[in-house]
Amino acid sequence: MTPIFKFEGIYTPIVTPLAPDGSFNLDALADQVEHLVDAGVHGIISGGSTGENYAQSVEERLSLARFTHERLNGRLPLIVGTGTMRTPDSIALASGAKEMGADAILLGTPPYAVPTEQENALNALAIDRAADLPVMLYNYPGRMGVNMGEEFLDRVGRSRNICAIKESSGDINRVHLLARDYPHIQMSCGMDDQALEFFAWGARSWVCAGSNFLPREHVALYQACAVEGDFDKGRRIMSAMMPLMRVLEQGGKFVQCVKHGTTMAGVDAGGMMPPLKPLNKDDKRNLEQVIRVLKITIDDIVKG
Repeated sequence: MTPIFKFEGIYTPIVTPLAPDGSFNLDALADQVEHLVDAGVHGIISGGSTGENYAQSVEERLSLARFTHERLNGRLPLIVGTGTMRTPDSIALASGAKEMGADAILLGTPPYAVPTEQENALNALAIDRAADLPVMLYNYPGRMGVNMGEEFLDRVGRSRNICAIKESSGDINRVHLLARDYPHIQMSCGMDDQALEFFAWGARSWVCAGSNFLPREHVALYQACAVEGDFDKGRRIMSAMMPLMRVLEQGGKFVQCVKHGTTMAGVDAGGMMPPLKPLNKDDKRNLEQVIRVLKITIDDIVKG
């Protein structure tokens, strides 16, 4: 089955910049869109967890997606996240994505409900029908409670819209399963510290929050592995990235790190939506040092 949309390259789940009063900073969001376009990423995802979707209403998420879509003006594909706890809310997001002219949707398992494979598949297909757009599935059992297993994939894979899966389980056996048994569903890296392994097994895209503030460095790894097939260069770039990945994952401060990194890169991302709080001074200093070393090291590798 030929996919109706080909996911290639770096897809950035864009942050939601906030003003000091906690409102959405749309000027900063516009600046971030321009920053990502100029840096050469291949697509933008609105309404992901990196965008703090869990703290936003359906209407707020759709307004942010529409704004992002208008700012992109067709220069890059826009994927709209539909993940929620309630199926009607996900359907509303999917319908809104279709109405605004989005290019695809990101579709995850409803968190907390712990559906069976059949229930999860029926939920996904209902959201798919509402959007009738290309779909990137999102498998993240650490947050959602269950895997998108083989029964699920067999059921949803009958829809021609199911093009790809962002695999964030951390289980390398899932990479093997997807590559060997589901080659018609494009595999996208959703586990940053396994990006090299994903590319080695044929992945052509990477959904990476760190590309909000290090887009060129993430593109460099994709270019080395997926385009040039130079895995020696890829290993050196990946090795330089590993300290960042450890910092991002430590202490449950992932989105906080991404937003501070974005501010460091020149777009003021502001604070966090409740219940989360910004990084403390020590965490900021640690992240800043890691980023400085990473940028210098990867620049040297790319220049040869």
